[in-house]
Amino acid sequence: MGILNVTPDSFSDGGRYLDPARALTRASEMIAEGADIIDVGAESASAAASKPELEQELSRLLPVVSELAAGDRVAVSVDTYKSRVAEAVLSAGAHIINDISGLHADPDLPHVIAQYNAAVVIMHMQGHPRQPVQEPRYDDVVADILQYLTIGIERAVKAGIPESNIIIDPGIGVGKRTRHNLEILRRLSEFKQLGFPLLLGHSRTSVIGNILEAPGDDRVEGTLAVT
Repeated sequence: MGILNVTPDSFSDGGRYLDPARALTRASEMIAEGADIIDVGAESASAAASKPELEQELSRLLPVVSELAAGDRVAVSVDTYKSRVAEAVLSAGAHIINDISGLHADPDLPHVIAQYNAAVVIMHMQGHPRQPVQEPRYDDVVADILQYLTIGIERAVKAGIPESNIIIDPGIGVGKRTRHNLEILRRLSEFKQLGFPLLLGHSRTSVIGNILEAPGDDRVEGTLAVT
């Protein structure tokens, strides 16, 4: 999965690909490098980042999603927790909705995904995407995440999303301290019990930066080590 942030303020590449032409060029580079999925996001998950209004978010997403989908070279994923955004991008040809709230933020979202027979990534986070928890606490981080993901899976299935279209993501770096992230990595095998493909969004995240004491652009070795 290649990550394409069409945002002004994402932690790793914010502002580089706001222009659709530059975004599509970057997508082509990632496809040439072997990406099977391009995940396009128009809203940063950072608590400090600005939160776009619906029309602004769609103006960032639709030119890129439409062109990528029309090219039919790669599966197109869109990072959103909003049903109205999902409906627009799925109508434009997207194949996957990557929901950082794990189907907890918008009750209409699973029904939209089911309507288009799309796939969904159910990710764990604490709090709401617009109000993430600043001081995360867990009794048992893996057990707590498994419980949260199970609720999201149940909502997906109830809405009519086939189990074969469900992917889970423990949410490395989102609402977690370094020790939580390391515990997740150490116990990744426990997520197999849910029976779904596992997506790990660890590339250049803060846990790697904290261990290596390295800025976002200098975390490639750590990313490869985790992979």
